[in-house]
Amino acid sequence: MIDLHTHTTASDGTDKPFEMLENAKKAGLTVVAMTDHDSIEGWREVRSKRDQIPAGLTIVPGAEVSTRTQLGMSVHIVGLLFDAKNEKLAKLLSDTRDDRIPRMEKMIEKLQGAGYQVTMQDVEEVKPVGATLGRPHLADALIKNGIVASRDEAFAELLHNNSQFYVSHWAPSPVEAIKAIAAAGGVSILAHPFAEKRGAVLTFGEVTELAAAGLNGIERNKRDQDEAAHSKIDQLASDHNLIKVGSSDYHGSARANQLGEEQTPVDLWENLTSKANGDEVFTR
Repeated sequence: MIDLHTHTTASDGTDKPFEMLENAKKAGLTVVAMTDHDSIEGWREVRSKRDQIPAGLTIVPGAEVSTRTQLGMSVHIVGLLFDAKNEKLAKLLSDTRDDRIPRMEKMIEKLQGAGYQVTMQDVEEVKPVGATLGRPHLADALIKNGIVASRDEAFAELLHNNSQFYVSHWAPSPVEAIKAIAAAGGVSILAHPFAEKRGAVLTFGEVTELAAAGLNGIERNKRDQDEAAHSKIDQLASDHNLIKVGSSDYHGSARANQLGEEQTPVDLWENLTSKANGDEVFTR
């Protein structure tokens, strides 16, 4: 069983890196990618202590890279198997993480202006040390302060992309991210395409442009994709030789998604690895 999209406390997941691996092993996975938002700290920690990796489990290095279109739409690109020492990609990830701080401060200021009692200190207290700062941590602070009952409620009522409290952060364009991942020897996968429940999505034509720019794969069978989305994905994969990737987008207890609920077949995984020449998978 192969799951190529998961999160840990290095971003907005609730499992620590090794906890996620233990849960992956229990779920029957044989290959799991660690793809925290704009961060490689989770799998870097695991690689440095590989003697603690559960036996029989292969770890795939990766990150879910935040990007933004010219019109301001948020698009996530999962990068796998890239060289973590590549300076251009490392700077891209670092710049994105750094701009999340003033963005968070602005969102908190807006919430305070509307009477909500939450501070940056509240957010820092609930955010794991070293984690990529994000709206889920603001949601956790709102939960702790008794303002909402869950992350889902926080996003539905206050933190969604069209909220009066929403503020964007700097991010590269999708094409810039795809090219940076490729230059670092990795492969790129479009995360949760056509998932309209999440908000604005790329059009068929816009995904075609990403394929022309070097996109390698596209996620399929996500919880928030309907049959119309599947049809578009199948057509794009056929037209542009994109690899259809199954993955859970696991976040621990923060979401209902379960490890291994969507999987990538072995032959497609081998096709992906054949296109990469950056960091290799690792085991104990």
